Amino acid sequence: MPYTNEEGGLLNNFAREPKVYQAEPPTEGQKRTYILLGIAATALVAGLILVAFFVSKSS
Repeated sequence: MPYTNEEGGLLNNFAREPKVYQAEPPTEGQKRTYILLGIAATALVAGLILVAFFVSKSS
């Protein structure tokens, strides 16, 4: 554990920092998956809004 001594004899314990790495850009397959998931999420939200609208109109 990395400890530091401060003035007056106090000890501070700091967490270990994770290794830093550079992110890789998404591949073509990952990009296609992100687009399909975005379309599916948009359709789900639009469907929920439509259901809520028609349920509120039926009362």
